[in-house]
Amino acid sequence: MHSARDRIEYEPWLEELEAIADRLELSSEARSCATDLFLADVPSDDRSKRAVLAASVYAGSLVAGDGRTQGDVADAADVSRLSIQTRWKTMLEDAGLEPPRW
Repeated sequence: MHSARDRIEYEPWLEELEAIADRLELSSEARSCATDLFLADVPSDDRSKRAVLAASVYAGSLVAGDGRTQGDVADAADVSRLSIQTRWKTMLEDAGLEPPRW
């Protein structure tokens, strides 16, 4: 669980997460998972935040069973697919979840 202070501090980023989720028409469960994953490990530099945000949306959609492709999420978040690909598995593992083994 994250504090209200975290949500206030990162409000612009959480608004962007919602905008990305809207573009992808994600479920509320996927949005909630993505938010939790993002707030669990927000990078200190703004340059990395967008990539971590996109990876959070991708991973959150998988966890919620509302999966989208890395390419679709990358397009919606305006990042490269590689930005998502290099982060999402570690993000799930750090959250104590086991990534799928397709």
